[in-house]
Amino acid sequence: MAQTKVLVLDEHHSVPPDLLKALDEVGAEVHVRTPGEVLGAEPGRLPEATVLLAYAGLSPHTVRSVARRLDDEGPRPTVVAFAERDLHLLGSHVHAGSDYLVPPFYPELIRARLRDCHDRAELGRTMEDVAAHAELLSYERELEIGREIQMGFLPDTLPSPDDWEIHVRFRPARTVAGDFYDVFELVNRRRIALVVADVCDKGVGAALFMALIRSLLRHTAEHSGLQNLIAADLLGGPDGGPDAGWHEQSRAIPVVGATPLLNAVVGTNNYLTRNHIRQGYFATMFFGVLDPMTGSLVYINGGHNPPVLVSGSGAEPVLLEPTGPAVGVIPDVAFSLGYAQISPGDTLYIYTDGVPEARSVSGEFFGDEQMIRRLGEAGVTGSELLDHMDGALSEFVGPAEQSDDITMLAVHWRPTGGPTPA
Repeated sequence: MAQTKVLVLDEHHSVPPDLLKALDEVGAEVHVRTPGEVLGAEPGRLPEATVLLAYAGLSPHTVRSVARRLDDEGPRPTVVAFAERDLHLLGSHVHAGSDYLVPPFYPELIRARLRDCHDRAELGRTMEDVAAHAELLSYERELEIGREIQMGFLPDTLPSPDDWEIHVRFRPARTVAGDFYDVFELVNRRRIALVVADVCDKGVGAALFMALIRSLLRHTAEHSGLQNLIAADLLGGPDGGPDAGWHEQSRAIPVVGATPLLNAVVGTNNYLTRNHIRQGYFATMFFGVLDPMTGSLVYINGGHNPPVLVSGSGAEPVLLEPTGPAVGVIPDVAFSLGYAQISPGDTLYIYTDGVPEARSVSGEFFGDEQMIRRLGEAGVTGSELLDHMDGALSEFVGPAEQSDDITMLAVHWRPTGGPTPA
């Protein structure tokens, strides 16, 4: 048994001499303090104690207060009350759960009692460790279930229109993520929806909102026009409400695929700001609708990092800047449409802020400039570009821990007669 450290608590420093002598004979390290000296001590100035030996004349409440104070700086000691006379005073301490000592204070009896205290403390720590481990296993299992559910909200496969490659890299920083992506067909399979988004914050809360936002976006986009936009509940209520004019505007948009795009983003924004503004969650997102026959792209960038259109001919990259705020922040906000043209050989690179904000061991950010420079060094196809960016990020971050979710989506138009992906 390791040396027992005993803090004797006595209001008048009148500890029985034979008790002090017995403690010395059994090799205990003894400190004598009054309750006021313990409770008023500065942090780090208290002696370590495995046993709090308290005079029975003190109230159990005072003794518990001292034990809690000691617990602030180390494991809470086992409490043992002692009395030289007036043994009836021990009753209240025993009732409060403390052990006790009574005269005569023989060394062998003291040694046995201290050994009991030591064994009880070890058992208590073991039980606490077992309980903490069981709780940790339960928490990890719950997180794993959450991860499995979240992965179910991500597409199993990606559409593959003729002469196009669509590839993705999804690397959560934790078991569950706030990032998400989606790729699906629209307008009788004539258009491809491309979504990459980042819900603010991390962890379980962000993952729950990721599932909600992803479901709202896809459901509204896929059903837009089929059910006249799910108008009453999702986009503003009955006819004549604040969004009544929006329906007429959306019907007049000439670009095929723009209507479901606007409906999905505006509807999701209005739903979140109407029902979940108090939770404080929002999402930056890029939602594009691609015509694979022509390479034309109509999009909304809601406060998201600008995707990069990497030219296959060596021209300067084009950044698709925001066309509106983050989704879920401002009620009834207007989102503008952006337009881009993808040509054969070009690659559209869509990503979340985990890429430019990746940190090295020294705390330096990867940054937008280095990201664009590295994109210019990448290979021809979308998969080669993502492999190159994966390698660049790994090289830059090194052994540092991943600080944020990373999502990268590459959309590449293969030139006629170009290489076919494996």
